[in-house]
Amino acid sequence: MSDPRAARVMAYHARSKHALDRYAAGPGTLDWEAQPAAFRDWTGCTQTALPREILVSDIAWGEIAAAREPLPFDARSLGSFLRLSLGLTAWKEYAGSRWSLRAHPSSGNLHPTESWLITSQVPGIADGLHHYQNLYHALEHRAWNDGTSAPGVWLGFSSIHWREAWKYGERAFRYCQLDMGHVLAAVSYAAALHGWQPRLLRLDSNKVAQALGVDRSEDFSGVETEEAEVIVALHADANPPDTTWQHYAGTPSLLDPRPLYQWPVIEEVAAATRGALPATASAAQAIATHTDASDIRAAQVILKRRSAQAFDGVSVIPHSLFKRMLSSLLAGGSPVWQLWPHTPRVHPVLLVHRVEGVAPGLYVLPRADVVESLGSALRDSFSWQVADDTLPLYRLVTAQAGKTARTLSCHQDIAAHCAVTFMMLAEFEAPIAHDAAAYRHLHWEAGMLGHILTLEAEAAGWRGTGIGCFFDDADHEVLGLKDAQFQVIYHYAIGMALDDARISTLPAYA
Repeated sequence: MSDPRAARVMAYHARSKHALDRYAAGPGTLDWEAQPAAFRDWTGCTQTALPREILVSDIAWGEIAAAREPLPFDARSLGSFLRLSLGLTAWKEYAGSRWSLRAHPSSGNLHPTESWLITSQVPGIADGLHHYQNLYHALEHRAWNDGTSAPGVWLGFSSIHWREAWKYGERAFRYCQLDMGHVLAAVSYAAALHGWQPRLLRLDSNKVAQALGVDRSEDFSGVETEEAEVIVALHADANPPDTTWQHYAGTPSLLDPRPLYQWPVIEEVAAATRGALPATASAAQAIATHTDASDIRAAQVILKRRSAQAFDGVSVIPHSLFKRMLSSLLAGGSPVWQLWPHTPRVHPVLLVHRVEGVAPGLYVLPRADVVESLGSALRDSFSWQVADDTLPLYRLVTAQAGKTARTLSCHQDIAAHCAVTFMMLAEFEAPIAHDAAAYRHLHWEAGMLGHILTLEAEAAGWRGTGIGCFFDDADHEVLGLKDAQFQVIYHYAIGMALDDARISTLPAYA
């Protein structure tokens, strides 16, 4: 590639692939007692506890996208919103170990994403930059200016790569970006419940880092750094925040005092992929609502969401749920596509195992006008039979795909015992050649797809789980891909979960 940044991204992606005969470079051993701390504190900041009440607990899941009067911005509404988007949802306990769950899943429950709130003229919250400490559901006042500025509320996000690299080595940057996609999707759903319309700001990475204060190297001396990701405006006009702070407080806590490994390629690919979001290429579509007298409450779906650890291997997904999940991945199918109104570039390939009325086999759901390019890139022998009268779903091969799914997903049973395994196939080489930052955005989009699937499944009594470990080029061999025009960047599984009765569930907050 002529762009050296894009070339570095392609080289990173190739070296971080898992293969049938070797895994990507990672730690030779894991000391679970030395796992990085799950929460970062900012010592020396004023901490403000947020109200914990969920203000939108009566809205049905089927009505999540219905038009509603936006709640005013104040400590109560933002506390409610953060509970449903970024807060803790439960604690789990087993054999003396205790760990928290959050409103969005994370690979290995490692949660590399840090969250920030910028407020101006919000009742009950001081103006300035706040770190959201989800352990306590509180704000740590990190920076501020003299005087006041135009009213507004913004969410910012940064990643701590070491939280993932500690366990996954060089592949960790991918997982941080997939997590970012899950976070943005979680924000979309919570905002819709509060009547807000979040907008992603097209800011350069340097401006995002400045606005979040993560560019201050003196503050991060001797501790893990944070990589700026993106800022979301929650208020209607979506103007950017003031990115220059006059006063700072606090120092970040150290997460891992004895790191055993270093993975410099992660910082190299992070530098290569910094940049602004792409320009909006498609108008956000209105989201269809549906009513059901027995519909579960949306807040309940969000708070009870769990990542499945095992599936029963026999349950059959109802055809109505299957169609609903696939419809939600298309434009207008979910609040997520209001936040991300870009031309779809990630297209699910499905290994269907057990779906009512759907023959087992390999399917594809093109989410944009890419049937011709997919047809020329995928295996010549695929049949491309129309598999649904209302969805762009095509059957490529009729076959029992459980063993294939297990092998491709690093030999994990969850990929075979689920009802459907999704492989997120991204338009790859061309977007990255145009702008290396697209590497992040493709992973965000894949994470968003996974989050939509997991919430739709949860609402119907099923469950999902992400599968970040898969054999990249074995996927491509099965699909017949011979170059980097398309690449699989995520697996996701949906099925009937098996719960471990030995694990206790405790409240998120006392």
